[in-house]
Amino acid sequence: MNTDQEPTAPDPTEASPHPARAIRSFVLRAGRMGTGQQKALADLSPRFVVPYRPESLDVAQTFGRQADTIVEIGFGMGGATAEIAAARPGEDFIGIEVHTPGVGALLKLIGERGLSNLRIVQHDAVEVLEHMVTPGSLAGVHVFFPDPWHKKKHNKRRLIQSGFVAKLVSRLKPGGYLHCATDWQPYAEQMLAVLSAEPGLVNTTDEAVGYAPRPDYRPLTKFEQRGIRLGHGVWDLVFRRREDAVSAAVDLTRTS
Repeated sequence: MNTDQEPTAPDPTEASPHPARAIRSFVLRAGRMGTGQQKALADLSPRFVVPYRPESLDVAQTFGRQADTIVEIGFGMGGATAEIAAARPGEDFIGIEVHTPGVGALLKLIGERGLSNLRIVQHDAVEVLEHMVTPGSLAGVHVFFPDPWHKKKHNKRRLIQSGFVAKLVSRLKPGGYLHCATDWQPYAEQMLAVLSAEPGLVNTTDEAVGYAPRPDYRPLTKFEQRGIRLGHGVWDLVFRRREDAVSAAVDLTRTS
């Protein structure tokens, strides 16, 4: 998730009438779109893309039913998202992505597979979670292969940070799960440390190991399959919200 121009950090010595925007974990870049993606955007957006609004989303009205809801953050080109939604028709999925080519690609898959249990919000996930997702409403959250921001000076841009995880916990139902995956070991280690330190979460696997076997519902991507053939590692982390967890409200749209 990526911008042509990175935001400039504010000078903390200068007074401002408005709090500074939080550091973004993505940069927007232009991407090429095929004719199929363009057509899907034109034809299917009115039904399957939910406009961002700073107000709680009525999920039951959006899907026309009551069902467990899972949010995926940063679905890329949407292949795994569509496959999971197709395999789990009794649940509803909301994919959050900022990049238009990815939105078009997933809409194309929705049309080809006839998926009715999948919607898209094209906006910053931090603001979507803050304003559109009701606390305690989600059965699960997927964060698969977020940008690892390899350079040490950019590590602060990584999505999985303590404040963001606290917000995710507040949006999960008691017993709801958070599933993260990465193919970058230093990020996997950071994820494990951050998730383990969150008091509202409990690891679903042996704490001595920390990382979980890949759940059957997460399909292998072509990129991942190639990496495995080359001996590259992939780390899955699956945590659940404690039944008695009480998370403090955290406004992630502003810095302190």
